[in-house]
Amino acid sequence: MLPRPLRITRPQDFRLVLRRGRRAGRKRLVVHALAPSVVPPTPDRPARAGLVVGRAVGPAVVRHRVSRRLRHLLRPRLEALPPGTDLVVRAQPAAADATSAELGDDLDAALARLRLRD
Repeated sequence: MLPRPLRITRPQDFRLVLRRGRRAGRKRLVVHALAPSVVPPTPDRPARAGLVVGRAVGPAVVRHRVSRRLRHLLRPRLEALPPGTDLVVRAQPAAADATSAELGDDLDAALARLRLRD
Protein backbone atom coordinates (compact mmCIF):
# COMPACT_ATOMS: atom_id res chain seq x y z
CA MET A 1 0.00 0.00 0.00
CA LEU A 2 1.22 3.47 -0.80
CA PRO A 3 1.15 5.87 2.15
CA ARG A 4 -1.53 8.53 1.89
CA PRO A 5 0.84 11.43 1.08
CA LEU A 6 2.10 9.48 -1.96
CA ARG A 7 -1.37 8.84 -3.44
CA ILE A 8 -3.46 10.91 -5.81
CA THR A 9 -7.02 10.55 -4.55
CA ARG A 10 -9.03 13.54 -5.72
CA PRO A 11 -10.78 13.25 -9.10
CA GLN A 12 -9.72 16.78 -10.09
CA ASP A 13 -6.06 15.82 -9.54
CA PHE A 14 -6.47 12.77 -11.80
CA ARG A 15 -8.10 14.96 -14.47
CA LEU A 16 -5.33 17.55 -14.25
CA VAL A 17 -2.60 14.95 -14.76
CA LEU A 18 -4.47 13.20 -17.58
CA ARG A 19 -5.24 16.44 -19.44
CA ARG A 20 -2.11 18.54 -18.90
CA GLY A 21 0.56 15.91 -18.32
CA ARG A 22 2.82 14.17 -20.79
CA ARG A 23 2.12 10.57 -21.77
CA ALA A 24 4.23 7.53 -22.55
CA GLY A 25 2.51 4.36 -23.66
CA ARG A 26 3.71 0.79 -23.50
CA LYS A 27 1.99 -2.49 -24.33
CA ARG A 28 0.78 -3.14 -20.79
CA LEU A 29 0.38 0.37 -19.36
CA VAL A 30 0.30 4.08 -20.08
CA VAL A 31 2.01 6.54 -17.77
CA HIS A 32 0.81 10.15 -17.55
CA ALA A 33 3.17 12.54 -15.75
CA LEU A 34 2.74 16.12 -14.66
CA ALA A 35 5.98 17.84 -13.77
CA PRO A 36 6.08 20.28 -10.86
CA SER A 37 6.88 23.14 -13.27
CA VAL A 38 3.34 22.95 -14.75
CA VAL A 39 1.54 23.31 -11.43
CA PRO A 40 2.74 25.72 -8.74
CA PRO A 41 4.77 23.55 -6.38
CA THR A 42 3.87 23.27 -2.75
CA PRO A 43 6.84 23.12 -0.42
CA ASP A 44 8.18 19.65 0.34
CA ARG A 45 5.39 17.78 -1.47
CA PRO A 46 6.64 14.32 -2.48
CA ALA A 47 6.00 12.72 -5.84
CA ARG A 48 2.53 11.12 -5.92
CA ALA A 49 0.90 8.40 -7.99
CA GLY A 50 -2.58 7.25 -8.88
CA LEU A 51 -3.77 4.09 -10.62
CA VAL A 52 -6.48 3.50 -13.19
CA VAL A 53 -7.32 -0.17 -13.71
CA GLY A 54 -10.55 -0.39 -15.65
CA ARG A 55 -12.93 -3.25 -16.38
CA ALA A 56 -11.23 -3.95 -19.69
CA VAL A 57 -8.33 -5.43 -17.72
CA GLY A 58 -10.53 -8.21 -16.39
CA PRO A 59 -12.78 -9.21 -13.51
CA ALA A 60 -12.32 -7.73 -10.05
CA VAL A 61 -9.82 -10.34 -8.87
CA VAL A 62 -7.54 -9.65 -11.84
CA ARG A 63 -7.89 -5.87 -11.52
CA HIS A 64 -6.96 -5.99 -7.84
CA ARG A 65 -3.96 -8.21 -8.57
CA VAL A 66 -2.72 -5.76 -11.22
CA SER A 67 -3.28 -2.85 -8.82
CA ARG A 68 -1.31 -4.54 -6.04
CA ARG A 69 1.58 -5.27 -8.37
CA LEU A 70 1.66 -1.72 -9.70
CA ARG A 71 1.54 -0.19 -6.21
CA HIS A 72 4.41 -2.42 -5.14
CA LEU A 73 6.43 -1.38 -8.20
CA LEU A 74 5.63 2.31 -7.86
CA ARG A 75 6.74 2.84 -4.29
CA PRO A 76 10.53 2.72 -4.83
CA ARG A 77 10.26 4.54 -8.16
CA LEU A 78 8.38 7.47 -6.61
CA GLU A 79 11.30 8.14 -4.29
CA ALA A 80 13.57 8.63 -7.33
CA LEU A 81 11.27 11.19 -8.99
CA PRO A 82 11.55 14.95 -8.50
CA PRO A 83 9.42 16.25 -5.60
CA GLY A 84 6.02 17.51 -6.70
CA THR A 85 5.73 15.17 -9.71
CA ASP A 86 2.33 13.53 -10.21
CA LEU A 87 1.92 10.22 -12.05
CA VAL A 88 -1.17 8.40 -13.20
CA VAL A 89 -0.60 4.83 -14.38
CA ARG A 90 -3.34 3.33 -16.56
CA ALA A 91 -3.29 -0.43 -16.94
CA GLN A 92 -4.06 -1.86 -20.37
CA PRO A 93 -5.81 -5.23 -20.88
CA ALA A 94 -2.42 -6.90 -21.56
CA ALA A 95 -1.45 -6.13 -17.94
CA ALA A 96 -3.76 -8.90 -16.75
CA ASP A 97 -1.40 -11.63 -18.02
CA ALA A 98 1.85 -9.80 -17.29
CA THR A 99 4.35 -10.75 -14.62
CA SER A 100 5.60 -8.22 -12.11
CA ALA A 101 8.93 -8.11 -13.95
CA GLU A 102 7.22 -7.25 -17.24
CA LEU A 103 5.15 -4.52 -15.59
CA GLY A 104 8.31 -3.15 -13.95
CA ASP A 105 10.14 -3.09 -17.29
CA ASP A 106 7.25 -1.23 -18.94
CA LEU A 107 7.07 1.22 -16.05
CA ASP A 108 10.82 1.90 -16.21
CA ALA A 109 10.71 2.34 -19.99
CA ALA A 110 7.80 4.78 -19.75
CA LEU A 111 9.51 6.82 -17.01
CA ALA A 112 12.72 6.92 -19.05
CA ARG A 113 10.81 8.05 -22.12
CA LEU A 114 9.24 10.85 -20.11
CA ARG A 115 12.78 11.70 -18.95
CA LEU A 116 11.76 11.31 -15.35
CA ARG A 117 14.27 8.54 -14.86
CA ASP A 118 17.30 7.11 -16.68
